[in-house]
Amino acid sequence: MTTALRIPPLRTIVAICALGGSALLMTACSTTTGSQAEAAEAAPTTASPTDTASPSPTASLTKDQMQRRDLVSKTKVSWDKAAGTAVKEVSGGKLMGIELKAASQENSASPGTASPGTASPGTASPGTASPGTASPSSPAPAPSPGSPEWQAKVAAADGTVHMVDVDAADGKVFRNQAQPGQSADDRRKVADRLRKATQSPAQAVKAATDKKKGTVTGAMLDESDGKLVWAVDVVDTKDWKKTTYDVDAASGKIAREHTDQD
Repeated sequence: MTTALRIPPLRTIVAICALGGSALLMTACSTTTGSQAEAAEAAPTTASPTDTASPSPTASLTKDQMQRRDLVSKTKVSWDKAAGTAVKEVSGGKLMGIELKAASQENSASPGTASPGTASPGTASPGTASPGTASPSSPAPAPSPGSPEWQAKVAAADGTVHMVDVDAADGKVFRNQAQPGQSADDRRKVADRLRKATQSPAQAVKAATDKKKGTVTGAMLDESDGKLVWAVDVVDTKDWKKTTYDVDAASGKIAREHTDQD
């Protein structure tokens, strides 16, 4: 007797095919996911250029700090040489102050006329005039606007204050003018102040630079808390910040210090 071959129902065949397809799809997905993970592990990590870029040194400086950097970098004549030149321009001159500044348009356009009573050439320490017979001198051409200059205040023997400007690049005097409107009482006060300042500007600068190394950009005879002091400005050429030291003009001790963060 012949046994007939039984064919499964159509729904059974479809179900078997569906199960087989699902198994193949899961295997393919698993293989793809594994390959992607392996590729991600194998790929080197690259940092974004913006993550490692360091800020520009110029970008971190303030406007005042950039101005100090520009002035100091262009200055060829130190404060003491400029001071020595300035006091020689005034008969019996004594330094009352000196400061590094940018030349103004006014000074550059019309250099001052040297006043009568300038001392003859010679060597002088800052704060004292060289001996000799006073004689007038002709001012040198003024530096261009923005160039560094030393602005000095020098007192004559009678207490008359002169404004003496020295080119910070070549050391030449381009202006020497007596301060206008000085009365006899004003001159007496100036002479009295200088008499009480037993510490020279050079001694005050040494006291300041012993405390902090840097470039001296100013030394002015002033008053602080009722005391006569030399206010000495020292610029740190690493960060271009300025520190002012008030040095007691009688004892030579530092009474106060202040760092300008701008």
